[in-house]
Amino acid sequence: MKINLNKVILFLIISLLSACSNQPPRWAEINDESLLNADDTPSDWLSYGRNYQENRHSPLNQINKTTIDSLGLAWSINIGTKRGIEATPIVANGIMYFTSTWSKVHAVDVRKGKILWTYDPGVPREWGEKVCCDVVNRGVAIYKNRIFVGSLDGRLIALNAKTGEKEWEVLTVDQNKPYSITGAPRIIKGKVIIGNGGADLGVRGYLTAYDAMTGKQDWRFYCVPGNPNEPFESEEMAIAAKTWTGEWWKYGGGGTPWDAMAFDPLLNLIYVGTGNGAPWNRDIRSPGGGDNLYLSSIVALNPDNGRLVWHYQTTPGDTWDYTATQHIILADIKIEGIERKVLMQAPKNGFFYVLDRSDGSFISAEPYVYTNWAKEIDKETGRPIETEFARYPNMNAQIAPSAGGGHNWQPMAFNPKTGLVYIPAREEGMFFGQPKN
Repeated sequence: MKINLNKVILFLIISLLSACSNQPPRWAEINDESLLNADDTPSDWLSYGRNYQENRHSPLNQINKTTIDSLGLAWSINIGTKRGIEATPIVANGIMYFTSTWSKVHAVDVRKGKILWTYDPGVPREWGEKVCCDVVNRGVAIYKNRIFVGSLDGRLIALNAKTGEKEWEVLTVDQNKPYSITGAPRIIKGKVIIGNGGADLGVRGYLTAYDAMTGKQDWRFYCVPGNPNEPFESEEMAIAAKTWTGEWWKYGGGGTPWDAMAFDPLLNLIYVGTGNGAPWNRDIRSPGGGDNLYLSSIVALNPDNGRLVWHYQTTPGDTWDYTATQHIILADIKIEGIERKVLMQAPKNGFFYVLDRSDGSFISAEPYVYTNWAKEIDKETGRPIETEFARYPNMNAQIAPSAGGGHNWQPMAFNPKTGLVYIPAREEGMFFGQPKN
């Protein structure tokens, strides 16, 4: 059965609107307690993944098998673009906040479909040449009386939630390099967390935490090591450098964390998915081989200081653009009769992973689309068992999934009542080959 994702999104928004329709908009602040207990306000959608588990499960039930045929258009607005819209709206106290192209932010009264304000960060149009996949943005974060957005040209901006006026702005990247921001920020313990993109164009990825009230930088976690002739920023980078060879830093290295994050307040861990290598082909960026940490990995960080607690690499030595930036979902589920605190992810590489989120230990990984780069994931080591042609050493090879992945940025969800995960997946492959000398 084919599902029209645009209609699904519209149905969800209408359901949220129906829950709010009898209440006037309120400009109440969203605080730490609100975010920790997001499930207690089902008519709100307070973060990119709805809650800290990022399960995207709404308990609203007005839309069901018996009412779906009666749905109709409540209102529509024209936001003046025909280009890519990838944002998940935030809904809080009767106001919907979302982004459109060029990192514009819109606030809408959900009862009337009336635009309350629009903020345009004024991204230089030439920045469109520094992104791989259109001038998109996946959304905002809300905290206290502020809305936070990452702009395509690498700024983090705090807006007044009521007026849309800018409160503060910080530059998070070196604008002389092809960095970008397309992902939604997250709010954790009074910090606004933002990553970046640009691995495909040759940058070094990192994640940064800023004080949500002042914009002051708190910590930064680099995803790949820099030049070993200079001091490493942390012990984690010194360890990672042992898994790289050649002069990778001249290529940037990659690893940009452009989307996936989740937070466990009890374990005090933030989970982040990291991106592909720069360039894709490991034989070029790291000609002596190696796993190339922390590319295509899930890293668990202490949100108080940004230090690494554990990591799991979904695709060691990535050479296919198999990012692990796809959505991370947290859940407590029974496995063989024992309740486990798990982390679930369907990254680009075609395998659906279940990990113990307390320590990163491997539980399972099964293909959710056709894959031929790896035969399976070894149940003892958690590492892929690659096929003989996976790295296309002496031939052009058709590899599946493609660089677009078995799953990409399109949000997935988990229903804690049924135990089912819903993945917008695709079956496709593409040819890879070595460059001529």
